[in-house]
Amino acid sequence: MREIILDTETTGLDPFDGHRIVEIGCVELLNCIPTGRTWHCHVNPERDVPYQAFEVHGLSTEFLRDKPRFLELADDMLGFIEGAMLVMHNATFDFGFLNAELERVARPLLRWDRVVDTLALARRRHPGAPCSLDALCRRYGIDLSERETHNALLDCRLLASVYVELVGGHQARLEFAANGVQAAMLRGHELAIRPRPQALAPRLTAVEIEAHRAFVASLGTGALWHRYA
Repeated sequence: MREIILDTETTGLDPFDGHRIVEIGCVELLNCIPTGRTWHCHVNPERDVPYQAFEVHGLSTEFLRDKPRFLELADDMLGFIEGAMLVMHNATFDFGFLNAELERVARPLLRWDRVVDTLALARRRHPGAPCSLDALCRRYGIDLSERETHNALLDCRLLASVYVELVGGHQARLEFAANGVQAAMLRGHELAIRPRPQALAPRLTAVEIEAHRAFVASLGTGALWHRYA
């Protein structure tokens, strides 16, 4: 199954209050394993970046001024995510911003039935526990040393590791280990190999046997085959 881990950074919290996307990151998974394919862009939001947002992701108005607008990126992004389930943390946030941007440029909107919300998964799996991306990385022993500020592509890579754990990564490894133990136990109970009471009748004809001897003879006296003939 093809899935896309997706994350956005924005100028604020509400797309209906004039806030826009400034960064999009995508990481492709096949059967929960990253393929190495990614899609990433910085986006000119066509407005200023408030200081509170800059403190979160470090993307300034000046840095974004010469970046492409969402209109110029929309089709490429839609092509990358085409046909995949979309995995997002706190999906209502990213989903709302992406659809606001897509509606603004008259592109097809994303459907909620294509979305997996890892925040909802985490809350069901760890009720009452902190379920931020940082908290989940710490819970699962995922390295956070590079996460000095929010970064869409880095956050996607971290979320990919978290997602595998949420859908049973540890359990899968335990099952693999258990299967290995079971295999070893089964090997311990294998019957000893005994010779057949009567040899099987040869299936080769006399012509085939002679042809094989002639072939071996043609290889020369130094051929490895003579060690086993």
